[in-house]
Amino acid sequence: MRRWVILLLALPVLAGMAGGGWAAWLQHGGNLHAVLEGEVYRSAQPSAAQLEEWTAAHGFRSVLNLRGPSNATWYRAERQTAKRLNLTHADFAMRDSEILTPDRAAALMALMEALPKPVLIHCKAGADRTGLAAALYLAGQGHGEQQAEAQISFRYGHVSLPVSAAWPMDQSWEAMEPSFGFDS
Repeated sequence: MRRWVILLLALPVLAGMAGGGWAAWLQHGGNLHAVLEGEVYRSAQPSAAQLEEWTAAHGFRSVLNLRGPSNATWYRAERQTAKRLNLTHADFAMRDSEILTPDRAAALMALMEALPKPVLIHCKAGADRTGLAAALYLAGQGHGEQQAEAQISFRYGHVSLPVSAAWPMDQSWEAMEPSFGFDS
């Protein structure tokens, strides 16, 4: 009986370790995934070398930075690399801790639609803001609710819990679902 109690108490700890390992593995590889193969991709903040490598592999024509303009080294490197690779570079500043308003969501969707494809969409971790952007893109292109909503999931490192700092991404999606004809 004592072994079962210890096992039951250890399960949440083991699950947490596994989840943390998954998130670390995603970040180590850049969290790069196709949203729609040949059209839209999502990732964490790419290094200059990753952006170059991924562009060669996937033929990116544009990069959408959801972190917004910055004076930081990563931003300067991204802009320089995009220019060298002849990529269109666009910024759309979002915070994962703030609900995206319908007007801002419409502006983001219009920007994603207008950018040359294939486009790489990224934020810092490639989990929260990028997940919402990917979900909005899919829904706006007429894909189903489950396919779109799956972009905002732990598969990409997003934690869909009210205690998460990025919970506003879930709230934003839920508020916008009816505009796509989905049940909220």
